[in-house]
Amino acid sequence: MAVQPIRLFGDPVLRTPAEPVKTFDKELRKLVKDLTDTMMDAPGAGLAAPQIGVGLRVFTYNIDDVVGHLVNPVLDLGEECDEEGEEGCLSFPGLAFPTPRAIRAVAKGFNMHGDPVTIEGTDLMARCLQHETDHLDGILFIDRMDAKQRKLAMKAVREAEWSGLSAPVVKFSPHATFGRAI
Repeated sequence: MAVQPIRLFGDPVLRTPAEPVKTFDKELRKLVKDLTDTMMDAPGAGLAAPQIGVGLRVFTYNIDDVVGHLVNPVLDLGEECDEEGEEGCLSFPGLAFPTPRAIRAVAKGFNMHGDPVTIEGTDLMARCLQHETDHLDGILFIDRMDAKQRKLAMKAVREAEWSGLSAPVVKFSPHATFGRAI
């Protein structure tokens, strides 16, 4: 098993668009294995290469006991959006928020051997395809939320044990208030 550390929100690699895979070789097959092992160990529904610090357009998924991967995905979305879907991310451990996504998605790309692959999905599979492809573009699920929901999500991130963001500091004036409320 080749479980890798998962990069957390705040790591710049998560905001950097990934490069297309150009060589389908032993190293790519090892990356797919590392991604799969790490995703299964976490456990998660998907994991993109940038989440383990690799800037290549590769992700794995585990939806309804179907485990797979996709290299260099191109996404085609249905027009209907699901405003109510709860979504989490292994780079935001323990947190989930309503995130709008298209209900249907088709992803075309390649397997680790360079063979063409098409994955069609609705509901959870569609959400996973969109979420993981976003990772490859340097987009996080919090970027898809409306301003109010994003503000609530960022508050939860700041309060999370794992967060590298510092909590706001409250400063008190050194000047006397002379009995008035602070």
